[in-house]
Amino acid sequence: MMLPFTTAQFFEVFGAYNNAIWPAQIVVYIVALPGVALLFMPGPATDRIVPGILASMWGLAGIVYHWIYFAPINAAALIFGFAFLMQSAIFVVSGTVRREMHFAWTGTPRCALGLVLIVYSAAVYPLAGLALGHVYPALPLFGVAPCPILFFTFGCLLMLQSPVAWWVMVVPLLWSIIGGSAAVLLDVPQDLMLPVSGLLTVGMLAGTQPRLLRWH
Repeated sequence: MMLPFTTAQFFEVFGAYNNAIWPAQIVVYIVALPGVALLFMPGPATDRIVPGILASMWGLAGIVYHWIYFAPINAAALIFGFAFLMQSAIFVVSGTVRREMHFAWTGTPRCALGLVLIVYSAAVYPLAGLALGHVYPALPLFGVAPCPILFFTFGCLLMLQSPVAWWVMVVPLLWSIIGGSAAVLLDVPQDLMLPVSGLLTVGMLAGTQPRLLRWH
């Protein structure tokens, strides 16, 4: 696969992006970690706040990362940004406005995998980047970079306890394939598990009884 930019340019984009949005990298932990705690305290507040957090992450990455910083070296980022904004809107409408998403930790293997993915996105992912020799600010970080956002999203969705429409999963699944396929070329091995995470999330939601993905 040929990319229209070099690995060095790719990480330079993260450097410029992280410098521009500082201190959002800290704020996202302050906001997201209490949101994760709410998954263990299900209720109306959880069902509004968790989709709101996801919508904010996808919206930030769509507008600022893709459109402003990534698009100058990759024209496809204009499409990526639009897709991320669509996903942000989906979380706002389906989760916060219509309140169709209900989250709860139930101790099932599905929820356990969700918690693993959340911990991976927030703790393991950034530490792995540093261990691989990437130096801040030129590295993807939790809550503000597309791929760790995706791991976090899958983690939250695996704790759904109510059916959602199939189209909620379209953009995340497609991005898991895009991000995973570029992991080796761009020297981001922590993204290699994206396609597997996406397929497991869809499979577990579709295979749950009652089914948590509506196909109509």
